[in-house]
Amino acid sequence: MPEPRLPEVSTETVQAACVAVNGRAVLIESRSDEARTDLALRMIDRDAVLVADDCAICVRQEGVLLASAPVASRGRIEVRGLGIVELSYAERVPVDLLVVILDSPPRFPEEQRTRRIAGIDVPVLPLAALDPSAPIKVELAVGRFGR
Repeated sequence: MPEPRLPEVSTETVQAACVAVNGRAVLIESRSDEARTDLALRMIDRDAVLVADDCAICVRQEGVLLASAPVASRGRIEVRGLGIVELSYAERVPVDLLVVILDSPPRFPEEQRTRRIAGIDVPVLPLAALDPSAPIKVELAVGRFGR
């Protein structure tokens, strides 16, 4: 007997920071809030725009995955030592990339990996967030893997 086919999820909340690079969302996932926020802030310093600080709501709409922050935290980012800081922000930004922060990412990925979020396959980039070139690597990946 075949397994019943369940409908794919159309909305998913992801424990990740999110910034927009040239109008394309990059989700930043890690075990440490501090690492996510640090990379997001360095990217904002390079002209990225805040989408979400601690969690992103990802919605599949007409085959496109869109990211936004929960209403209560839109335009807010927690900066250690400063507290909550308000910044300009973007909403409903198409997601192009998921950065997964690792202590020791592979030098050469064996194959392009993806993660399914709300029914959409999103390219995954393993990255060491505290690497000084991390924001540049993310920008290059958006250009390379972007849709």
